[in-house]
Amino acid sequence: MLGPADLEAPYIEVYGAREHNLKNVSVQIPRGRLVVFTGISGSGKSSLAFDTIYAEGQRRYMETFSAYARSFMGGLERPDVDKIEGLSPVISIEQKTTSRNPRSTVGTITEIYDFLRLLYARTAEAFSYATGKKMIRQSDDQIINYILKQYDTKKLVVLAPVVKGRKGHYRELFQQIAKLGFTKVRVDGELLDITPKMQVDRYKIHDIEIVIDRLVVKEEDRFRLSGSVQNALTQGKGTMLVLDPDKKTDNTQFFSRFLMDPVTGIAYDDPAPNTFSFNSPYGACPTCNGLGEVQEITEETVMPDKKLSISRGGIAPLGEYRDIWIFQQLSLIVKKNKASLSTPLEKLPAELIERLLFGVPEDEDADPKKASYVEPFEGIIPFLRRQMESESDNIREWIQQYTQAKECPECHGYRLKKESLHFKLADKHIGELSVMDLNDLADWFEGLETRLSDRQNLIARELLKEIRKRIGFLLEVGLDYLNLHRSVRTLSGGESQRIRLATQIGTQLVGVLYIMDEPSIGLHQRDNERLIKALQHLRDLGNSVIVVEHDKDMIMHADHVLDIGPGAGIHGGQIVAQGTPTEIFTSGSLTSQYLSGQKHIELRKKKRAGEGNDLVLKGAKGHNLKNVTAKFPLGKLIAVTGVSGSGKSSLIHDTLYPILNQHFFNAKREPLAYDKIEGLEFIDKVIEVDQSPIGRTPRSNPATYTGVFTEIRQLFSSLPEAKIRGYGPGRFSFNVKGGRCETCEGAGMRTIEMNFLPDVHVPCETCKGRRYNRETLEVRFKGKSITDVLDMTVEKAVEFFEFQPRILRKIQTLNEVGLGYLTLGQQATTLSGGEAQRVKLATELSKKDTGKTFYILDEPTTGLHFEDINHLAVVLHKLADKGNTVLIIEHNLDLIKVADHLIDIGPEGGAGGGSIVAQGTPEQVAKSGKGHTSRFLAEELKVSKYAEEKSVKSDAA
Repeated sequence: MLGPADLEAPYIEVYGAREHNLKNVSVQIPRGRLVVFTGISGSGKSSLAFDTIYAEGQRRYMETFSAYARSFMGGLERPDVDKIEGLSPVISIEQKTTSRNPRSTVGTITEIYDFLRLLYARTAEAFSYATGKKMIRQSDDQIINYILKQYDTKKLVVLAPVVKGRKGHYRELFQQIAKLGFTKVRVDGELLDITPKMQVDRYKIHDIEIVIDRLVVKEEDRFRLSGSVQNALTQGKGTMLVLDPDKKTDNTQFFSRFLMDPVTGIAYDDPAPNTFSFNSPYGACPTCNGLGEVQEITEETVMPDKKLSISRGGIAPLGEYRDIWIFQQLSLIVKKNKASLSTPLEKLPAELIERLLFGVPEDEDADPKKASYVEPFEGIIPFLRRQMESESDNIREWIQQYTQAKECPECHGYRLKKESLHFKLADKHIGELSVMDLNDLADWFEGLETRLSDRQNLIARELLKEIRKRIGFLLEVGLDYLNLHRSVRTLSGGESQRIRLATQIGTQLVGVLYIMDEPSIGLHQRDNERLIKALQHLRDLGNSVIVVEHDKDMIMHADHVLDIGPGAGIHGGQIVAQGTPTEIFTSGSLTSQYLSGQKHIELRKKKRAGEGNDLVLKGAKGHNLKNVTAKFPLGKLIAVTGVSGSGKSSLIHDTLYPILNQHFFNAKREPLAYDKIEGLEFIDKVIEVDQSPIGRTPRSNPATYTGVFTEIRQLFSSLPEAKIRGYGPGRFSFNVKGGRCETCEGAGMRTIEMNFLPDVHVPCETCKGRRYNRETLEVRFKGKSITDVLDMTVEKAVEFFEFQPRILRKIQTLNEVGLGYLTLGQQATTLSGGEAQRVKLATELSKKDTGKTFYILDEPTTGLHFEDINHLAVVLHKLADKGNTVLIIEHNLDLIKVADHLIDIGPEGGAGGGSIVAQGTPEQVAKSGKGHTSRFLAEELKVSKYAEEKSVKSDAA
């Protein structure tokens, strides 16, 4: 528990931290300061920040709950540390916390949308979706006064609507009306007397009103009119209408106690906050259930390859020809059109394709001489649509692969029902505000009071304050290009982290310890300044802020820096330097050498010429792209740059990659809108290396992912001892029965459930954590068992397998990308995003390539120290030197400056971006002076050239 002494303590004191690779670290971290943990990737920064300090803070919080409450939540293990003192309540803002829920948007997680809903429910004006006229709400007296004024001395029929636009015979309704003493009704515009057993056509749509009164309007008859109006409003449940019987045209006029269109009689319920919620049945669009898009089965998804015939599997859901009823039906249909099942789909007439997909009319085969069907053919698409309603999860999952997400035709992607979208504030409905960039939204709210009435201003004053404040926090952390409508699933780790940071600033907590994991990810240098100010603001409120970071600007703006190293993995886990940025600068550590310019990433003397061909994407128009035509020179290292939200991902991830993936691998994902692409013949495949995990279970590891474990198992099975015993490669797998330990099923650990305490993971008592049974471990190569090999670091494995070329090639590439500190059997779940990406990169590097591959990497510098970026640059150059094209989406200037070709997108984020502002070599872009990248790049190149000249002089000396 946190005591008064802890609150007064000037430091957070950690004694004997040994989590993962930490070597009994003891350190004092100043409270109430912005502290940066830096150091080479894998050195132990996250182990100290998250696995020790944050884990202990969480555990202490959980300890405050009762044993009964903890039994439901599960507990937390005590981190491997002797003691931590001066620890405040801890909040972690990580990158792995993005919601996958399609209903979660930027607006909902920041709560700005909740305030907007309340604002609209209390102040918005309603408009009719039929006529666009303002809806009115009238009191009984207003209705009576209006009728006396407008219909003075005229005949009038007062009506109460009871049925509006519904089918039925309504026999019981007419009987009920007669029992109430009424003698006449108006059915579908015709006045009728109520007769015994009266009814209407049950299959037609009807409008039925009760005739409450027929009178001549006079001031002296006000009492009678008042009674009739109140009676009509009672029977019509708050709605009534009047009719002038002398006019031949329909001249009914509606009146209502609720919001109503006086022309058509359309009425809305009184608005409440849930009227504007797409997560509530009261507000959600009924067509898409509030998701903004519908899954549609289309001709393209059912017939993805028109070159195939029906018998060869041209209709994807049916597969290749089999002797079943559906193919017999299709055969009859195509024969009638003088074709066969072996005719390619592209050669079949459009009308025939239409019949195959949407069915044959029932009466088409009235002529007995023609081929007849046993029953009408409903069509492939209607059949699949019916299956979407199936109760079977497997069938629904099967249908899912033939659907395509399309914008909802009813709500046009706004997610709300039409009534909700016709409540307006200063001429904007809530959906229009949701899709505005936050910059534009902030401008719209600026001076809104002048566009509202006095009554609206009185109600909205506090709400507007709250909304403006929260939008301001998001702008502070550089998210001005997002909108409230944006689904959280589409955000990068850095974006979701900064949203949480903005939310935390908004909570105005004091005395809290915030721990952040690389918040600068995905941020351009221009936006980095804003982020640093936001973190300083959090500190100035009275909080302690720890940031795990490699960014040069962040390190230089910190109050205190901890440099952890000196190497990675087993070579790290120690504090190599600590103090102010100035003290770190002169410490001589690896980080300080890069900060001071002693070490730097060298510029290549000569840019690659490339292979002379280009891949040209023309007319890209998705999201904020403004009809962009991008030229990608092949055989080069290309960097796509630009401020956050400028359109880099829209151009590469959402347009270029899906086009290439569809072309080479028939992938299903549709690219965003574009005109055409040229130059596909010059490449033979596309590979995307992203930061998604290499596996979601502890059974996945670098050895299994890269495929080297298969070669290692092959080697062990070929040993004389294994051959004598008859062991095959499967014997050395921990995932299948045979050679593994069956007590722990090859996991090496057993989980002991503790009812009121956290689950305890203990080494398996049978195999002592070695995963295999005794017989398997008796087979040894160079004195090492299969378990010993899995426990080896990549560095050691390179030496161990130096005479096994098939194994060495794959392990060597892991070493080259800077992952020498990982063990071959390290659990995939313990790898960071940057490490997972480098494992994937090593896997691709170890494959024999054709020199015509197009690689796409998204921010490969994520989580990398300056030294690791140096390694990465070497690896990427190797790929490009073989003739491959390597395209990186990047903000890190160290990597951007060594590229052969830059494409800078901007100039701003969101609506202000979407154009190519500069392209060419890094030097050409820096000199252009266009866009924000050129300014920072020019400075970086100047520093690099100075550092290189300095090192040349020192070498000469």
